[in-house]
Amino acid sequence: MGKAKVLILRTAGTNCDWETEHGFALAGAAPERVHISRLLNGSVSLADYGLLVIPGGFSYGDDLSAGKVLANELKFKLREQVFSFAESGRPIIGICNGFQVLVKTGLLPFPRRENAVCSTLTFNDSGCFEARWIRLRCTGKSPLLSGLSGETITLPVAHGEGKFLTDKKEDLETLKKNGQVAFQYVGLDGSVTHDYPENPNGSAEAIAAVTNEKGNILGMMPHPERFLYPYCHPAWTRQEGKSTDGLRLLKSIVRYAK
Repeated sequence: MGKAKVLILRTAGTNCDWETEHGFALAGAAPERVHISRLLNGSVSLADYGLLVIPGGFSYGDDLSAGKVLANELKFKLREQVFSFAESGRPIIGICNGFQVLVKTGLLPFPRRENAVCSTLTFNDSGCFEARWIRLRCTGKSPLLSGLSGETITLPVAHGEGKFLTDKKEDLETLKKNGQVAFQYVGLDGSVTHDYPENPNGSAEAIAAVTNEKGNILGMMPHPERFLYPYCHPAWTRQEGKSTDGLRLLKSIVRYAK
């Protein structure tokens, strides 16, 4: 079986595409950084890839709101390609700004609803850009997360608009019931926390990542591509043999894509 072909979408303001490409290459995939203009002019077809990744950064300077302009391009100019890709079961991953994009396209968390945009990622409770290492528990049922279920992992976050909210309280209950809450922020004792700084943004139900109902679309605020080697962690000299959690997550995603 050949390597999974990964399209890493970039545009003006994307600044995590190189690290994301490196991470997926380490995870055993065949990644390619592709500017959105190549999809728009038809020189590249999304159908030729097995995995779509929208990396972190500040697409279009986060004008209007974080990820909104890129979301509109996908929603109104590339809708047939992107939504057909999602319906086929092939994975779509949105990291940080990419998560914001997926929510604002309506691909997360309930893409089959007529009015799919029922959640948002808004300003952190602190009112500040939060860049820190956090702990997460994998609580989702998505096949993208095979091998991580129930585990507590460590990853960095770096965002100003990471507070996940839904329009209706019952939507939060649906996410939990369906196993769509992929990761939650936890404290030192491993319990889910709403307290700052362990929960860096004040997300409802301490949500750090969600999937769609099928589990093939994952949006997450933490950055797995920033923890590919042990020495990326600030305490690596005191934690000999510590797992590189970001790379483990990318490998799990690539296994599913293959």
